[in-house]
Amino acid sequence: MSPSPSPTRGRLPAGDAPPRLSDSWIALAGLSAVFLFEMLDTSVLNVALPTIGRELGSSTKGLQWVSGAYGVAFGGLMLLFGAVADRVGRRRIMLAGLALLAVASLATVAVTTTEQLIAVRVLTGVAAAMTTPGSMALAFRLFDDEGLRVRALTVISTAGLVGLAVGPTVGGFVLAVAPWQVLLLADVPIAALAFIGILVGVARDDAAGLRRGPVVDLHLLARPLVSSGLAFKAASGLAVAGLSYLVTLQLQFAWGWPPALAAVGTLPQVVVLLAGGRLVGPFVQRVGLSRAAGVSAAAVVSGLAVFGALSRQGYVWVLVALVLVAVGMRVVGVVAGVSVLTGLPADRTSVGAALVDTSSELAGGAAVAAAGTIVAAFVTGSITTAPWTASRLASFENALTVAGLGLAAVAAVLVAIGMVRARAADPALGTTAPAPSSALTPTAQESSRV
Repeated sequence: MSPSPSPTRGRLPAGDAPPRLSDSWIALAGLSAVFLFEMLDTSVLNVALPTIGRELGSSTKGLQWVSGAYGVAFGGLMLLFGAVADRVGRRRIMLAGLALLAVASLATVAVTTTEQLIAVRVLTGVAAAMTTPGSMALAFRLFDDEGLRVRALTVISTAGLVGLAVGPTVGGFVLAVAPWQVLLLADVPIAALAFIGILVGVARDDAAGLRRGPVVDLHLLARPLVSSGLAFKAASGLAVAGLSYLVTLQLQFAWGWPPALAAVGTLPQVVVLLAGGRLVGPFVQRVGLSRAAGVSAAAVVSGLAVFGALSRQGYVWVLVALVLVAVGMRVVGVVAGVSVLTGLPADRTSVGAALVDTSSELAGGAAVAAAGTIVAAFVTGSITTAPWTASRLASFENALTVAGLGLAAVAAVLVAIGMVRARAADPALGTTAPAPSSALTPTAQESSRV
């Protein structure tokens, strides 16, 4: 039974779990801000890449690292900081990460070169790696009641999903009236809100609850559900990051759309992401985890393939690509999270959450790096400064075609791996068996890491 709430509303003292969601609203606000930053940061920056490239005189490769440096640092360091947090305290590491986030964001004011901006993005990725692993654990610590935990995680995940969905649109309209630096400076108040909410609303870690184990047991990765979930999530992360980067280049460089119009062009994806959430659970429950994974992952691969093959024919094909990837990744987010967390021991779920994020971020960073390299190989000179001739534009669109189809092929391989491993999983989670409704509850890991 849950004990009586603390006399201080919004504060969760050690060893005391409130019976109502509103009793921990300060902590929930802080954790929601963490998820908002994580999802908003990259999505809002992509639409500004052409503007940034022109103002800083960025090379093609420099621009790709402005986009990819955050994901590489974030994904590469997440497991490390998860282990550090287990040793010294999740709350402590999260507060340190939020302080670093604020400092890195403020440093944007002094940026005058591409290299300086890349350094800022690396620091921001480090801050994200410090804040993300402990967020699930802190959220679970707020309540003892499972129903309240689900409701709390739903609130937190909604903030992240909104950030992911509206980021490009908001970024485009902001660029119409303000300099691009404003987009990164917006992380400062978000970090401040998160810092205050966690400092005031979440109790210090109990020393007895800190672990001294290794980062991750590699044998766990061989479990069919775990490896299949990670493969599906990597395919989704590759598709989302790769398509977002390529669409930005297509709309603003190849077609000359201003940022605000490009933002409007991404609105269909926003609608799918926000409206599709309620349909995910019933769909997965009806067809089963493995079949849902196959169908949704096929949609992701198809979206990239459509963009690569047909995007130069007009916006309608860009629209189809955006919708297909949005539909697919919305379901894959649930399937991957459920698969990995179900396939791990109960005391390894925090590591599982970090693994899912790591697979997505590293795949996304690799996608942007590969796409940027292909564009640089096809197009001579910087895409942000050199004049656009007819032949140069044709080379640029050829690069987008090759990049889109190449990423689709890699995503297809990851999907195939995921499907093979899923078939080797527990028969109860086979291709036709419905998933238990409890496994489809939209937790923050499953709903916001789309």
